Amino acid sequence: MDVRNCKSCSRLFNYIGGQPLCPECIKALDIKFDEVRDYVYDHPRAGMQQVSEEMDVSIAQIKRWIREERLAFSDESQVGLECEGCGKMIRTGRFCDMCKTKHINSFTELIKPKEEPRKKPEKGQGPQMRFLDR
Repeated sequence: MDVRNCKSCSRLFNYIGGQPLCPECIKALDIKFDEVRDYVYDHPRAGMQQVSEEMDVSIAQIKRWIREERLAFSDESQVGLECEGCGKMIRTGRFCDMCKTKHINSFTELIKPKEEPRKKPEKGQGPQMRFLDR
Protein backbone atom coordinates (compact mmCIF):
# COMPACT_ATOMS: atom_id res chain seq x y z
CA MET A 1 0.00 0.00 0.00
CA ASP A 2 1.37 3.40 -1.01
CA VAL A 3 0.41 6.18 1.42
CA ARG A 4 1.24 9.73 0.37
CA ASN A 5 0.48 13.31 1.28
CA CYS A 6 -1.90 15.16 -0.98
CA LYS A 7 -0.05 17.68 -3.12
CA SER A 8 -2.83 20.21 -2.61
CA CYS A 9 -3.98 19.90 1.01
CA SER A 10 -1.20 17.72 2.56
CA ARG A 11 -3.64 15.11 3.92
CA LEU A 12 -2.56 11.47 3.95
CA PHE A 13 -4.31 9.17 1.48
CA ASN A 14 -3.86 5.83 -0.27
CA TYR A 15 -2.18 6.60 -3.57
CA ILE A 16 -3.40 4.44 -6.45
CA GLY A 17 -1.98 6.29 -9.43
CA GLY A 18 -2.28 9.46 -11.47
CA GLN A 19 -2.01 12.85 -9.83
CA PRO A 20 -0.92 12.73 -6.18
CA LEU A 21 -4.19 14.22 -4.91
CA CYS A 22 -6.58 12.95 -2.25
CA PRO A 23 -10.15 12.03 -3.28
CA GLU A 24 -11.58 15.28 -1.88
CA CYS A 25 -9.16 17.43 -3.88
CA ILE A 26 -9.85 15.38 -7.02
CA LYS A 27 -13.58 16.04 -6.59
CA ALA A 28 -12.91 19.76 -6.12
CA LEU A 29 -10.69 19.77 -9.22
CA ASP A 30 -13.41 18.01 -11.25
CA ILE A 31 -15.94 20.65 -10.17
CA LYS A 32 -13.48 23.39 -11.17
CA PHE A 33 -12.96 21.64 -14.53
CA ASP A 34 -16.72 21.71 -15.21
CA GLU A 35 -16.77 25.45 -14.45
CA VAL A 36 -13.79 26.12 -16.74
CA ARG A 37 -15.29 24.01 -19.54
CA ASP A 38 -18.56 25.96 -19.31
CA TYR A 39 -16.67 29.27 -19.28
CA VAL A 40 -14.68 28.31 -22.39
CA TYR A 41 -17.91 27.25 -24.10
CA ASP A 42 -19.61 30.56 -23.23
CA HIS A 43 -16.54 32.65 -24.18
CA PRO A 44 -15.12 31.03 -27.34
CA ARG A 45 -12.57 33.79 -27.99
CA ALA A 46 -11.13 33.79 -24.47
CA GLY A 47 -7.41 33.27 -24.15
CA MET A 48 -5.68 31.00 -21.67
CA GLN A 49 -4.60 33.93 -19.48
CA GLN A 50 -8.13 35.31 -19.34
CA VAL A 51 -9.60 31.91 -18.42
CA SER A 52 -6.94 31.48 -15.75
CA GLU A 53 -7.67 34.85 -14.16
CA GLU A 54 -11.46 34.65 -14.42
CA MET A 55 -11.76 31.08 -13.15
CA ASP A 56 -8.89 31.16 -10.62
CA VAL A 57 -7.11 28.17 -12.19
CA SER A 58 -3.41 27.96 -12.99
CA ILE A 59 -2.30 28.00 -16.61
CA ALA A 60 -0.42 24.76 -15.95
CA GLN A 61 -3.68 23.07 -14.93
CA ILE A 62 -5.44 24.35 -18.06
CA LYS A 63 -2.60 23.03 -20.22
CA ARG A 64 -2.81 19.67 -18.41
CA TRP A 65 -6.53 19.43 -19.25
CA ILE A 66 -5.80 20.32 -22.87
CA ARG A 67 -3.02 17.70 -23.11
CA GLU A 68 -5.38 15.10 -21.61
CA GLU A 69 -7.91 16.04 -24.34
CA ARG A 70 -10.50 16.91 -21.71
CA LEU A 71 -10.58 20.58 -22.69
CA ALA A 72 -10.47 22.09 -26.16
CA PHE A 73 -10.66 25.70 -27.25
CA SER A 74 -12.65 26.74 -30.31
CA ASP A 75 -11.08 27.58 -33.66
CA GLU A 76 -11.96 31.25 -32.99
CA SER A 77 -9.66 31.28 -29.96
CA GLN A 78 -5.96 32.02 -30.26
CA VAL A 79 -5.12 29.33 -27.72
CA GLY A 80 -2.94 26.54 -28.98
CA LEU A 81 -0.25 24.16 -27.84
CA GLU A 82 2.69 22.81 -29.76
CA CYS A 83 2.60 19.25 -31.01
CA GLU A 84 5.19 17.25 -29.07
CA GLY A 85 6.27 15.55 -32.29
CA CYS A 86 6.68 18.28 -34.89
CA GLY A 87 5.92 21.59 -33.12
CA LYS A 88 2.79 22.40 -35.16
CA MET A 89 0.08 24.35 -33.29
CA ILE A 90 -2.80 22.15 -32.12
CA ARG A 91 -6.02 22.80 -30.18
CA THR A 92 -6.04 19.75 -27.92
CA GLY A 93 -4.01 16.65 -27.11
CA ARG A 94 -0.29 16.02 -27.32
CA PHE A 95 0.18 15.32 -31.02
CA CYS A 96 -1.21 16.64 -34.31
CA ASP A 97 -3.16 14.30 -36.59
CA MET A 98 -0.12 13.65 -38.80
CA CYS A 99 2.08 12.65 -35.84
CA LYS A 100 -0.71 10.49 -34.37
CA THR A 101 -0.97 8.63 -37.67
CA LYS A 102 2.80 8.22 -37.81
CA HIS A 103 2.87 6.76 -34.28
CA ILE A 104 -0.04 4.42 -34.99
CA ASN A 105 1.67 3.13 -38.12
CA SER A 106 4.98 2.58 -36.33
CA PHE A 107 3.25 0.69 -33.50
CA THR A 108 1.31 -1.39 -36.00
CA GLU A 109 4.55 -2.33 -37.74
CA LEU A 110 6.01 -3.45 -34.43
CA ILE A 111 3.21 -5.88 -33.64
CA LYS A 112 2.78 -7.34 -37.14
CA PRO A 113 4.07 -10.89 -37.36
CA LYS A 114 6.96 -11.07 -39.76
CA GLU A 115 6.45 -13.50 -42.58
CA GLU A 116 9.45 -15.49 -43.67
CA PRO A 117 9.96 -15.49 -47.40
CA ARG A 118 9.00 -18.81 -48.98
CA LYS A 119 11.94 -20.75 -50.25
CA LYS A 120 11.76 -22.74 -53.42
CA PRO A 121 12.33 -26.39 -52.66
CA GLU A 122 15.55 -27.79 -54.00
CA LYS A 123 15.42 -30.73 -56.35
CA GLY A 124 14.47 -33.78 -54.37
CA GLN A 125 13.29 -31.69 -51.40
CA GLY A 126 9.75 -30.87 -52.54
CA PRO A 127 6.61 -32.85 -51.94
CA GLN A 128 7.16 -36.42 -52.96
CA MET A 129 5.32 -39.68 -52.79
CA ARG A 130 6.88 -41.98 -50.25
CA PHE A 131 6.59 -45.76 -50.17
CA LEU A 132 6.95 -48.02 -47.21
CA ASP A 133 8.80 -51.27 -47.67
CA ARG A 134 6.48 -54.18 -47.10
